[in-house]
Amino acid sequence: MTKTLFARNLLLVLVAVLADQAIKWLVVATMPLGDLIELLPFLSLYHARNTGIAFSMFSGLDDLWLALLAGLVLVAVLWVWWKTPRERLVSHLGLAMIVGGAIGNLIDRVFLGYVVDYVYFHTPVWSFAVFNLADAFISVGAAFILFDEFVLAPRRARAVAGEDGRKA
Repeated sequence: MTKTLFARNLLLVLVAVLADQAIKWLVVATMPLGDLIELLPFLSLYHARNTGIAFSMFSGLDDLWLALLAGLVLVAVLWVWWKTPRERLVSHLGLAMIVGGAIGNLIDRVFLGYVVDYVYFHTPVWSFAVFNLADAFISVGAAFILFDEFVLAPRRARAVAGEDGRKA
């Protein structure tokens, strides 16, 4: 990874962590736990605590085990990130988003024993899990990696092989 790419990735990680923690602080400071503020008919702010990981999985595990599990996943993602070729810029962007989101949630887990969630999509007959900005960074980052792997990488491979469909 070049110094410029590393600096850009690090900046994105820092922005993700700081934005996530600032919004969580604002939610905790201004909304009682369980409070709901309707923003749109399908979107609300809802102050919740997630004692598990994604979608409250493993909520019965001890805080230390969840923090260790999150830390191991973070180390694995960092290793993949380090091994990702520098020309895979979309994957680097996605991995930076995942790392930033993971660090944001890990900070909550270590210092609070739970993760602060607050975004709630719902309709009168359906509702989605409550989540936060860190979760959104992780999900969008994963989508970027999938897009790079399954759309952009095959295009690059065809272009290199001279099979991009253009007539010479």
